[in-house]
Amino acid sequence: MEENEPQIRRHHISASHHMKIQWKEFFKSPDDTLIKDTTLVEKGSLVGRIGIMLLECGTGAWRVRDSMNTVARALDITCSVDIGLISIEYTCFDINNKSYSQTLTLPTTEVNMNKLNKMEQFIRQFEKNNDRLSIGAIHHRLNEIERHTATYPVIIAALSAGLACGSFIFLLGGGLPEMICTFFGALVGNYVRGEMSKRKITLVAKIAVGVAISCAVYFLCFMLGQKLLGWNHDHAYGYIGAMLYVIPGFPFITSGLDMSKLDMRSGLERLAYAILVIMTATMVGWGVAISLHLTPGTMPKLNLTPTVLTVCRVIASFCGVFGFSVMFNAKPQMALVAALIGAIANTLRLSLVDYNHVPAALAAFIGSLLAGLLASFVREKVGFPRIAITVPAIVIMVPGLYMYRAVFNFGITNINVGAYWIMNALMIVVALPIGLLTARILTDAKWRHAD
Repeated sequence: MEENEPQIRRHHISASHHMKIQWKEFFKSPDDTLIKDTTLVEKGSLVGRIGIMLLECGTGAWRVRDSMNTVARALDITCSVDIGLISIEYTCFDINNKSYSQTLTLPTTEVNMNKLNKMEQFIRQFEKNNDRLSIGAIHHRLNEIERHTATYPVIIAALSAGLACGSFIFLLGGGLPEMICTFFGALVGNYVRGEMSKRKITLVAKIAVGVAISCAVYFLCFMLGQKLLGWNHDHAYGYIGAMLYVIPGFPFITSGLDMSKLDMRSGLERLAYAILVIMTATMVGWGVAISLHLTPGTMPKLNLTPTVLTVCRVIASFCGVFGFSVMFNAKPQMALVAALIGAIANTLRLSLVDYNHVPAALAAFIGSLLAGLLASFVREKVGFPRIAITVPAIVIMVPGLYMYRAVFNFGITNINVGAYWIMNALMIVVALPIGLLTARILTDAKWRHAD
């Protein structure tokens, strides 16, 4: 026992609820050892570290599995993996009938498209050059990716939320008063949520507090505008826009994509997470609205010609998608590409509904399909992850207003009206991932096969 005590003290045991893994401890070979010459435990641990880093980016199960398989093949081992929202269970096998199993978990889920882009670049380089890579070089590169792909500062995320939600409320029919109040409401609310995230406050609490503050700030801005500028009371109905930054676009869309590939565990867990976020946000929004005597209503009509309205929608869609992309921690070039695609796809969707009387769900499918096809074309030119430019481009199509109206009416036991809004929302929510899925099947041979 005495001989082992000094060694025990040298180990760092995590005090976190989700204990952090010290990856270096899995590798007993010297740092200059080529990865191809390491043990099964070391190879399997590398596969697991890469998988959990990808899952931490917020990408779907198919991409995580594909990347882990790519690394495993390069290391001449077989990998079988089961993927959830925040956990991975996997087993690696070698040709000597040996196996190595591991379970890895994350404390929470987030979205980081810059990190995903760096990880995909690493996977491609690893596939080509693994014969020449040492243990030390690989872990140095992975540590670099973790250090240099941190999320944006809280103030940048807050400004992005203000830009995204201010644009979103215009696309929902709001005018300048609604956009101003929404901008400040979303900015302050998301800033507070970001500060709570830095302090590792749990999910439900930070969403509830952020949404409540956003609604309250919107109402204060509206009251100030009403007093100083004589705003009509109908402008108060735009308060729903101030909370739209909490829409869980990535889990919603990737849940549909995962289930389409029969990754049911990941798909259902992501869907449950998205529902939890939406229910928390809408219930808090409902409670604040009841307290302030606000009800969902019709915002003052915009007196714009079809041409001017279409141009404004292109600009608002661009700004909204750009803001959401930055909230998803995409680098500016990636956000710009997603914004251009989103501006085209979302404007087409809205025009189909308003000028061609196409049902909203069908229009959402067409807009999502176009976004997926454009992303597939652009990806060949710029090399960004497909999901990093498709999901932000269609998040702005998620019917957050419909969901809120449904919950509000259910809350006051107006069941018929609530059912009307929830069915409209469900039709659109289902149509969006189907559009992306169709585009992926048409343009990606690897995706459309099950093997």
